[in-house]
Amino acid sequence: MPTVEIVPSVLPADFSRLGEEAVALEKAGVDRIQWDVMDGNFVPNLTFGPDVIGAVRPHVSVPFEAHLMVNNPDELLPRYVEAGCEWILVHAESTLHLHRTLARVADCGGRAAVALNPSTPAEAVRNVLDLVEMVLVMTVNPGFGGQAYIATMEPKVAEVASMVAASGRDIDIQVDGGIGPSTVAGAAAAGANVLVAGSALYKDPEGLEHAVSDLRERAEAAYQRPAA
Repeated sequence: MPTVEIVPSVLPADFSRLGEEAVALEKAGVDRIQWDVMDGNFVPNLTFGPDVIGAVRPHVSVPFEAHLMVNNPDELLPRYVEAGCEWILVHAESTLHLHRTLARVADCGGRAAVALNPSTPAEAVRNVLDLVEMVLVMTVNPGFGGQAYIATMEPKVAEVASMVAASGRDIDIQVDGGIGPSTVAGAAAAGANVLVAGSALYKDPEGLEHAVSDLRERAEAAYQRPAA
């Protein structure tokens, strides 16, 4: 069974000291760090270019992932691999030729993952499972941090988990959006083993290390994945 992982989004971090923020997250015991890349087009916000991520990369050894919330990801994804992102997450809605785009991630030396917006059915990833190492089910509409968890996505997480089990492949299932102490168990029980959290980590009054360990314990206690 896949290992439960806690992955922080740095959207709530202090952008003026991202290197220090990444060091603090690594010390808190996170499994990797997610960079929410937004282009102001696919989603109504602008965030991190590859040069910013590349500048932070030497400060920590924890893996990076780039969640590309962008149109035309093919043009950008090589630069994020070059910036030090091991994982590249591409939205199924952002490209006409999803097979080609995911294959290009691997060609560039990255680990490919596919993401689904809340309104996109699980069926959209069935025919690309052979090309990915992870499926992300968004539990908010992408574009902004601090949004409320959409609990009705849990059946979709379970549906993706069943597809993964039927494929016979070792594919992680990630959820992103509104994950915190009150929601992480529901996502994990539905089959998600990679939990992305942003605001909940930074708002914990006991600090990042407590927040990470608390989410991990809650997720591990609830996690289930259907058998093949």
